[in-house]
Amino acid sequence: MRRFHILIASLAVVVPATFPAVAEERNGGEPKLHTVQINSLEDLKAYFAYDPDRDIIVSGHRGGMMPGYPENCIESCEKTLSLMPTFFEIDFSFTKDSVMVLMHDLTIDRTTTGKGRVADYTYEELQQFNLVDRNRNVTPYKIPRLKDMLEWGKDKVAFNFDNKYINTKGVSEEVRKASLDYYIRQLKPGGDWSMYHNIMLSVRSLDEALYYWNNGIRNVMFCCEISSREMFDAYDASPIPWDYIMAYIRLSVDPQLQEVYDLLHERGVSTMISITGSSDKVKNARDRRVSYLRELVSEPDLIETDYPSEFVDLPRTRAEIHALQDRAIKGNRAFQSKSKKNRNKQK
Repeated sequence: MRRFHILIASLAVVVPATFPAVAEERNGGEPKLHTVQINSLEDLKAYFAYDPDRDIIVSGHRGGMMPGYPENCIESCEKTLSLMPTFFEIDFSFTKDSVMVLMHDLTIDRTTTGKGRVADYTYEELQQFNLVDRNRNVTPYKIPRLKDMLEWGKDKVAFNFDNKYINTKGVSEEVRKASLDYYIRQLKPGGDWSMYHNIMLSVRSLDEALYYWNNGIRNVMFCCEISSREMFDAYDASPIPWDYIMAYIRLSVDPQLQEVYDLLHERGVSTMISITGSSDKVKNARDRRVSYLRELVSEPDLIETDYPSEFVDLPRTRAEIHALQDRAIKGNRAFQSKSKKNRNKQK
């Protein structure tokens, strides 16, 4: 634990120079996408399995975003995938004519040029509006259907589905249950999602995971919060095998929970932090970069961020991160030694 705190304290003065990004191209000069082929459940499990030598994976929350590229948008996902390996957390809502479209909120006010509830528009009516980026700049992009996103990503990337009807204020218990049942129908044989092998479901509780499991869902993985020993023990006692699970450990790596992380790793489970409400909120670009480095040095296996493009030139391989840790320790020792000499001179 002491080593961890030394590293964190030292990073502010050991910010590395920018690492050059490698530009890969397709034939014709177009950017090459950092795709991953997931053709089966076993491929999906292998992609998310813990490997101590694997690069830290940076995930695009709400599909990732950057200036000119809005959240939950196919074009934004493609842009991010041209820059780095990643996978995407996405959200969706129902239209008036029961089409699932990518939209985090139940209204379109924040993310489009329109106003009102998603459920008050048909899909065709929504196409009159354009998506806006985080700075409210209007983009040429339209609200996509979930079906279009799945087709785009089926041979490219993994998706983490977040069911917004589970934890959104104002949603009734009846609607929450209906959304779970809808997911189950789509995932079962013959359902609209059953032919895709690259889906993970974010769940808010073990009870939610068990609802899927007890209804026969076996063709997806689950992103589950496991941020305490009690949570670990509950999942360990459940019928869901560990190779179906990726562990969300909340906002940051906590040295006091190292025992839980070790237990997860022993079972082949990767750990993910989400920094959308912490490091992503740091406004100054240099301070935000330092904050991102601190998250990387703490070595979660995956990091979920609103801004994956800002990680492109940061060290993500274990070798780079371990080298940065060593530099931070040496820098801290040199600082302590210099401070001690100065104190002795003053005596």
